[in-house]
Amino acid sequence: MDDGRVEDADAGGRDGLGGQEGRGARLVRDRNLRGTRFVGCDLSGVVVRGSEVAGMEVDSPWLMEGGARLLVNGVDVVPLVDAELNRRFPGRELRSATSPAGLRDAWAAVEAAWEATLARATAMAPGAVDSSVDGEWSLAQTLRHLVTATDTWLGRAVLGLDQPFHPLGLPNDDGETQAHDASAFTDRTPTHSEILEARAGRQAMVREHLAGISAAGLAEPRRNPHAPEVDETVLSCLHTILEEEWEHHRYAVRDLDVLAAASDPGAAH
Repeated sequence: MDDGRVEDADAGGRDGLGGQEGRGARLVRDRNLRGTRFVGCDLSGVVVRGSEVAGMEVDSPWLMEGGARLLVNGVDVVPLVDAELNRRFPGRELRSATSPAGLRDAWAAVEAAWEATLARATAMAPGAVDSSVDGEWSLAQTLRHLVTATDTWLGRAVLGLDQPFHPLGLPNDDGETQAHDASAFTDRTPTHSEILEARAGRQAMVREHLAGISAAGLAEPRRNPHAPEVDETVLSCLHTILEEEWEHHRYAVRDLDVLAAASDPGAAH
């Protein structure tokens, strides 16, 4: 299989990411791609036929967005994945709440989930919160990123603050956003207690905002902080915060499982 072929199926296709390659631009036939790792790639619309996929792992934080489908042997597995994640993470099913009371319940569930996960991490071997799995963010870095996510979608988008960013936050490193200036963030590595303090402050900020929100307030228009030409509402901004929280919580639990198994095979959850 190693001498497989990559054939042009659309001469107008262009190599690249972010949708630059035309749909159907390549036909990969009889090729051994075992163990290949795709990171940050646009694989939407990819078709796999008659190929060995045992052990294949797909992780996409956008899988449940916009009515997307993922077909496996003709079965759309997105609803199955969504239901299983709700089972694994009680309270996640509340993330699409549309009423003030529902959003308050949704945020309480997020806070409870993170409290339990941080307690688990604290009880693990020293250094667990700073350990990276497969080159991804450590738990400490994830918490810093969630500080920035709150500042972006609540502080900047909902509250309209000019400079809402906590200096200990950690933005994505893609450099393409209009939401913030990199100079807002510190270059030093904060202590774990500093991170927890910043994180607790931002959690409280969301909690306090939800305590006073009204149904009419949820419908107020806002702008996407990353792309101001995109219309949002206060509700859609809050939904983004909830999605960020649950997706990063899922990553954190996944990585803690890996770290626990590495230190004690009987300790993984």
